[in-house]
Amino acid sequence: MTAADTYRTFATREACGVSPAYERLALAVSGDAELLALIERLPPPKRQPNLLFGVVRLLGGPVEDPAAFHAYVVANWPAIEVEIQRRATQTNEAGRCAVLLPLLAALPQPLALLEVGASAGLCLYPDRYAYRYDRQLLGGAGRPLLDCTLTGALPPSRLPTVVWRAGLDLNPLDVTDPDDLAWLDALIWPEHAHRRARLRAAANLVAADPPLLVRGDLVDDLPAVAALAPPEATLVVFHTTVLYLVPEPRRRAFVEVVRGLPGNWIAAESPRALSYDGLPEPPGAGFNNVLALDGKPLAWAQAHGQAAAWFG
Repeated sequence: MTAADTYRTFATREACGVSPAYERLALAVSGDAELLALIERLPPPKRQPNLLFGVVRLLGGPVEDPAAFHAYVVANWPAIEVEIQRRATQTNEAGRCAVLLPLLAALPQPLALLEVGASAGLCLYPDRYAYRYDRQLLGGAGRPLLDCTLTGALPPSRLPTVVWRAGLDLNPLDVTDPDDLAWLDALIWPEHAHRRARLRAAANLVAADPPLLVRGDLVDDLPAVAALAPPEATLVVFHTTVLYLVPEPRRRAFVEVVRGLPGNWIAAESPRALSYDGLPEPPGAGFNNVLALDGKPLAWAQAHGQAAAWFG
């Protein structure tokens, strides 16, 4: 796929209906020969729209107006390129817990959570957030509130009991580090002020009780981290929007490893990154992940946890 195709696809499949600014910007970049020439000098994994747009936001550049974005990127490309090379897209959206919760609450309790691609670990606290499924509330007042629309399934009636939480990531982020927190903020799309506020609230929660975050590889190091989980708890290995960053041979190796572990495996990934046979058509034209338990697909889930449509 060319860089132009990547940006056009991002505009039409991921940003459409979710971020007008990024939809407009990605479409403009897909037809901008000068910017495409710069982007194509980068290694393929570094050509992602979210990475470029996040770096420009981090550096204080404009992302609302394509002409201003073009001028800024051309004028500041050396600094932008340095940041792109040293960073990765590590969006840590606590809202994803809302689509995981129906599965987590239904598993044998208590749980030992192990997140692959954990970033700063914000999704390791599904028991500490409050949830609003349409009009049904779950969780106490004063907690960060996660909104989600569920169709095809009843909202969970309880929060899970979590006795151990750990994350595995090639580059774990620290919410108490101002640079790491600024990067997480820069990865949030421009119009999403509610997500920005939620990031700060979730970061404060995590900073007060940090999880175990291990720097390591999802294939080579997963069994050793999983072995740290208390044996009296149900081990749950989970990941959300991670495998698109992993080369295909390593994805296959990861699936083989995770299937060999005790406990349960929850995945919320693009069907292009983790494929399944016989999927129904997704709801609407937007981007959806497939939510699956132990390799069985159960629902279409929006990438930031806004909605889940159950079919299994």
